[in-house]
Amino acid sequence: MADIFAVTQQALLGFGVELVDVERAPLGVLRVVIDRPEGVRIEDCEQVSRQLSHVFEVENIDYKRLEVSSPGVNRPLRRLADYVRFAGQRIELRLHEPVESRKVFTGTLHVTEQEPPALSLEYEDQTGGLRTLPFSFDDVDRAHLDPVLDFKGKKR
Repeated sequence: MADIFAVTQQALLGFGVELVDVERAPLGVLRVVIDRPEGVRIEDCEQVSRQLSHVFEVENIDYKRLEVSSPGVNRPLRRLADYVRFAGQRIELRLHEPVESRKVFTGTLHVTEQEPPALSLEYEDQTGGLRTLPFSFDDVDRAHLDPVLDFKGKKR
């Protein structure tokens, strides 16, 4: 899969999109997830799909159906740069090892501007008080954005 990711990333240079993920799904589906700071448009997906269809044919990458999409509102955070980009946003964080008998935390991501950046999560404890959880990138099992949306689609 690393080879497919590298080939896909190389093929998308100059398109102004960020490759978030490449995954093989059941029934021969190859799913490519892209993002851009101002949001992914349908035209972006069409252009990327055409480009990748040609590249994958040349590279003999086998698939039955190619899906190109945006990451959606629950965008995964896979690289340290993602944490820096989405500082100040609400995220759900799952750690490898429990902290205070918990592995999953939801709160606001904070990132310092030092090198390397220090990461922390401000979350509500069971009593309703705010707590800060410092963590490192290596502590994270997985994380994704977790915006609060109302039924009208507006962020709160």
